[in-house]
Amino acid sequence: MELYTLKKPASIKRKKRVGIGPSSGHGKTSCKGHKGQMARSGAKHRAWFEGGQMPLQRRIPKRGFNNIFKVYYQIVNVSQLDKIDASEITPEVLVKSGLIDSVCEPVKILGNGEISKGKKITADAFSASAIEKIKKAGGEAVLSNESK
Repeated sequence: MELYTLKKPASIKRKKRVGIGPSSGHGKTSCKGHKGQMARSGAKHRAWFEGGQMPLQRRIPKRGFNNIFKVYYQIVNVSQLDKIDASEITPEVLVKSGLIDSVCEPVKILGNGEISKGKKITADAFSASAIEKIKKAGGEAVLSNESK
């Protein structure tokens, strides 16, 4: 390696000095072209602005329906509850065990799998098969709005 083969790293780069005269390569119009919106002082536009063209969010077709009142439940199966070593299962216990993400979101217990031990389970909703399996095992299914 010789001194003349060394290259300056890309991080050491001089700042582009616009409007410093014709010899700088960035003189006269200062890289802004001639006239137009972006040549003016204080010019700016939003990142999604398309220069007066019909915006993308208005060009694409609208389809379907979004129900803003739909309740999205966090799903837990009966078989998953069987693995928890607690006689009383609440949303707080489910968060600690990692079965649900948040105590604030509603929880629904579904009847997939089997439960061997009788447990008192508190949740926002239960499927009919889940209630049947919990009672069959000697447990109790409590709706959370009734427990408060």
